[in-house]
Amino acid sequence: MARVEPTRDVTDDRPVLVYDGHCRFCGAQAERLARLVGGRVRLESFRDPGVLARHRLSEVACESAVQLVDPDGTVGSGAAAIARMLRLRPVLAPIGWLYAVPVLRALLDAIYRVVARNRFRLGGEACPGGTCRLHT
Repeated sequence: MARVEPTRDVTDDRPVLVYDGHCRFCGAQAERLARLVGGRVRLESFRDPGVLARHRLSEVACESAVQLVDPDGTVGSGAAAIARMLRLRPVLAPIGWLYAVPVLRALLDAIYRVVARNRFRLGGEACPGGTCRLHT
């Protein structure tokens, strides 16, 4: 039997923020960011069937950072993805452009890595049966 991929609205050309749906902290922050940018992104968990293949992402990349996939297929990762998201909303764009300053970029990337490494400690698990413990 052929595997059925979840359908997506092909007329929805917003960028997609791919996050870890097993992480409560990640889900909450992804929703917060989507609200901040006024819904200019779609959210998809890389844990959902078909998401990795649809966006041509690796599980390793998604385990280490959020991924922002533009309609043209360009992918941003981690703090760079968040900065790109902020630039989608004109009022927040100046904050997003701060990422272009080399010293700030290095600092933001370092902070992002620390938070990403500790994400399950920050928000807890969001998956049934304790399977999230496999990721810590």
